Amino acid sequence: MADYYTNFSFVLKLKDSAQSEYVLDIAQIANAHRFEQEQLPSTFPEQLQEHLEDWRFEVEREEEGIWFHSTEGGIDAVCAFVQHLIQKFQILGPIAFEWSCDCSKPRTDAYGGGAAIITAQEIKCMTTSDWVADQTRQFALPHVNAGLPQT
Repeated sequence: MADYYTNFSFVLKLKDSAQSEYVLDIAQIANAHRFEQEQLPSTFPEQLQEHLEDWRFEVEREEEGIWFHSTEGGIDAVCAFVQHLIQKFQILGPIAFEWSCDCSKPRTDAYGGGAAIITAQEIKCMTTSDWVADQTRQFALPHVNAGLPQT
């Protein structure tokens, strides 16, 4: 059996300790209610409720803000949370981070990664597997048409 990992680590800079406390409180509630959405307090942001099952990351206070990190993934949830924080605290951005995918044993589907860029209005993500597929299609197209007569 192999263990799969999705790793990321980044710091979101915040203005003050009140913002940090808010982030830590929301993260604590999310971790406590990861599989029990119906018992969430009314203060928990509605737009994050659909991401609770994917909440597989940690947050810790750092001098300059909050450190987000994981070895288990949670990419969609962390992106939604960061976007919520950008909107709530009017953080100028974008905020960007990368992740890597790894495995404890050699597997053909185990390695890769991706990146996310988050603003108040949009979350853009790409994975290396999507990029490879897109590039492969682009390289293949000229070869497919190379033997056809020109019109």
